Amino acid sequence: MTNPKIRVETSETEAAAWHARLGARSVSTQTIEEFFAWRAEPANADAYRRVEKIWGDTGRIVDDPEIARALNEALSRRPEASRPRRLPRTLVGLTLGGAVMAAAVGGVLWLQSRTVFATGVGEQRLVQLADGSNVRLDTDSRIRVRFDGDRRLVELDAGQALFTVAHDSARPFVVEADDARVTAVGTVFDVRRDGSGVRVTLVSGVVDVAERGAGRQTKRLAAGQQSRVTPQGQVTRAADIQTETSWTEGRIVFRDTPLRDAVAEVNRYLPDKILLDPAVGETASVNGVFKTGDREAFVSTASAVFGLRASRDGEGRILLSSAKNDGGAPGTPGV
Repeated sequence: MTNPKIRVETSETEAAAWHARLGARSVSTQTIEEFFAWRAEPANADAYRRVEKIWGDTGRIVDDPEIARALNEALSRRPEASRPRRLPRTLVGLTLGGAVMAAAVGGVLWLQSRTVFATGVGEQRLVQLADGSNVRLDTDSRIRVRFDGDRRLVELDAGQALFTVAHDSARPFVVEADDARVTAVGTVFDVRRDGSGVRVTLVSGVVDVAERGAGRQTKRLAAGQQSRVTPQGQVTRAADIQTETSWTEGRIVFRDTPLRDAVAEVNRYLPDKILLDPAVGETASVNGVFKTGDREAFVSTASAVFGLRASRDGEGRILLSSAKNDGGAPGTPGV
């Protein structure tokens, strides 16, 4: 008969190992499936929740000898070439930008906290969370994930993300972004944060969108609806789901979009931006589909349709200016 104490200790070690594996920058579907199979055993599930709660509550490894021992054992399983020497008894847990630094003999070992995920300009990333939910991050975006036994919390610090939430009625899935709080159980929705507010678009299921702060209103969205939350309040309207989520397929869709707004949207995916001369008229509107990051296609089309001149500056940017001396763009229909 298996000794229960040994089983618990083994579960703690395995939980720490899974915590490290799921914190890798890229996690395969097979790894997620193996994790779910391992977590199906109650003792394993309890051990993982304990490790997860420590990270979620404090953002660091606290002075817990069992977890410290489990981490040491998990790290010792790494290949010999990349294995650090055994961690000292004192595990130094310092929260530094979402990472934990542990002092190791002969060097410094960095254990990346899996609570922070981000993309650079022009990048997209699919993140698979430990509960089975998926988050697709758009360009220049950043989220922080905090899961514990009672809730699943994701903070969108910047950018845009599409959330596909695994159903768990006991633990609501909450996304916070600036003045908005979105609560779901199992659904698909898009959240975008920009300088003027937060935009929540519901693809399927049901979500509650609340304005953060005492006495603020909460609205329940149905599929196909979008809510915009600003410091002034919340406005809900119907949304074109294909247009709002086209970025997940690497496309930008414009429909009667002012040229200046279209340039700003294209620039989100470009390290070298497009500059629009202030003298260009405000009446031009853009209609069309462009590939994200394809600066040349957008510049070429806008130049031809609106009669603009494209020139490069010394920093790699492109300036769009009027080809006419009157400073106004021709009143041509949109792209």
